[in-house]
Amino acid sequence: MSYQVLARKWRPRTFAQMAGQEHVLRALSNGLASGRLHHAYLFAGTRGVGKTTIARILAKCLNCERQGITAEPCGECSACQEIDQGRFVDLIEVDAASRTRVEDTRELLDNVQYAPARGRFKIYLVDEVHMLSQHSFNALLKTLEEPPPHVKFLLATTDPRKLPATILSRCLQFNLKRLPADRIADYLTEILAHEGIKAEPAALRRLGYAADGSMRDALSLLDQAIAYGADAVRDEDVREMLGSIESDFLLELLEALAIQDGRALLEVVARMAERGADFSAAIAELLLSLHRLALIQSDADALADELSERDRLQDLGHGLTPEDVQLYYQIGLVGRRDLPLAPDPRTGFEMVLLRMLAFRPAAMAPIAPATQQFGAQPLPSQPKPRPGAAPASGSSGVRESGGGSRYATQAASEPRPKLAAESPRSFDDWHALVESLPRGGMARALAGHCLWLSREGDLVRLRIDSSHAHLLNPGIEARLCKLLSDQLAQKLSLRIEVGQGRGETVMQRELDRLQQRKRAAEAAIENDPNIAALQEAFDARVIPDSIQPSED
Repeated sequence: MSYQVLARKWRPRTFAQMAGQEHVLRALSNGLASGRLHHAYLFAGTRGVGKTTIARILAKCLNCERQGITAEPCGECSACQEIDQGRFVDLIEVDAASRTRVEDTRELLDNVQYAPARGRFKIYLVDEVHMLSQHSFNALLKTLEEPPPHVKFLLATTDPRKLPATILSRCLQFNLKRLPADRIADYLTEILAHEGIKAEPAALRRLGYAADGSMRDALSLLDQAIAYGADAVRDEDVREMLGSIESDFLLELLEALAIQDGRALLEVVARMAERGADFSAAIAELLLSLHRLALIQSDADALADELSERDRLQDLGHGLTPEDVQLYYQIGLVGRRDLPLAPDPRTGFEMVLLRMLAFRPAAMAPIAPATQQFGAQPLPSQPKPRPGAAPASGSSGVRESGGGSRYATQAASEPRPKLAAESPRSFDDWHALVESLPRGGMARALAGHCLWLSREGDLVRLRIDSSHAHLLNPGIEARLCKLLSDQLAQKLSLRIEVGQGRGETVMQRELDRLQQRKRAAEAAIENDPNIAALQEAFDARVIPDSIQPSED
């Protein structure tokens, strides 16, 4: 027996087997149960969401010989089986894209007056009905106005806007939705379980996103992935098959932007080039990541829990302001448009990233994730130098731009003393070590989420809770190892275990401090007589989320 593609083999044969479109199925089922049958149904939606499938199931519901008119056809009578096999004489399927002439439509409608040969109803299923010509619509209109009682019209279209209003007004219209990626992935999981094929969940999620809401496209891609992976669906194979950019690359780019690290940006681009990345697709996927980042900044629950990079995006949401994200998104849009004008795609992609660095407002740069989230102490203020005087020792270096703007180029802080090269003996010792590290950057954030276990020679062992395991990254771990080596004045190696630990991390302690300061700030605002006077005079109100603790 020849192989049957998954899209045909797993085409739903009942409403219960459909994935999604519950709003349409509920209306149709209720209408069938109560006998409220319309003479013309219009199913609208993008490709592969189930328009023709629902129409065929509805044809079985109307012509089932064993159950009568029902929302649950038996699937075993001759009418049901012939409809499934595409040879039921009273189901006339028409592809309007290939029969656009008015003569074709008139020839089709000449037989409307005759009773069905076998079934209860004669059903005309017209696919891509918007492709009919204006004269064809005029020929169809009269029949739609006064159809014989034994005739039902099932119309399907991907573009209902092209249908005349006179046709739309005579149809019961159902708009089918794009299917969510997680719903597609769940359906693919069920199919592979029946097929006995092993698959990685990440690979199926990737296929779900690539399908862009179309179940038929998802099944076609799944067929391709099975062939590509030799009867196994692996995430790495699917990524190569689709030509996707690894999400780790995109997140590393965003992390480098968050800490304003130009060298790290170029290193990531170099590794992408080694993997043969499509830089035009890379910009598109970077824009998608920025969109998700903006969503998660607006609503922490906006993204699905199973999205693999969700936790890392949440951390980045604390390291980049919403203004940064919007600026980067706009720069990326312009860069994507101009990429064909670049000498080569890699050069254009690098310039887009460097433009993001160059045009980030100086007042915002750099804001590291840990600093913004946990309220780092500000730099001590310095007296204004006299004109012509050299900067005082310990003051921040400032240069004048050509337009007279001032940009800070070096943090004004006292040199941090190096700790003694001995292991911490308690949580407080470890906290002191972490707090002595330079603030800012993902390495400092990783240290802040770790608990001290032990030091065995040059090996430092730490533990991080599984909820923060997404911070583990070879590049970030290497930077943290270097920071600790520099601070303890010894060359160390680092091992970080994932698991639950006892004790309070630096980040938890800093968060508690921030919450205490925030509560104190809210109390101060609430008891401020000036605020009370403004509320009374102008009927003003305090927006709780706008209250931020003072950093002095």
